[in-house]
Amino acid sequence: MPSQKTFITKVKLGKAKKQNRPLPHWFRLKTDTKIRWNAKRRNWRHTKLNI
Repeated sequence: MPSQKTFITKVKLGKAKKQNRPLPHWFRLKTDTKIRWNAKRRNWRHTKLNI
């Protein structure tokens, strides 16, 4: 990736970085939720973003 990115590329990278985190702990403690982990978690070596 070039060091001088376009603004759209930078925005997409920022969004991908924010999405790539585990669920909050308080959310897992809620009684009626069946979600245990973030299914859309991404690793930089395994899956590329195709930007």
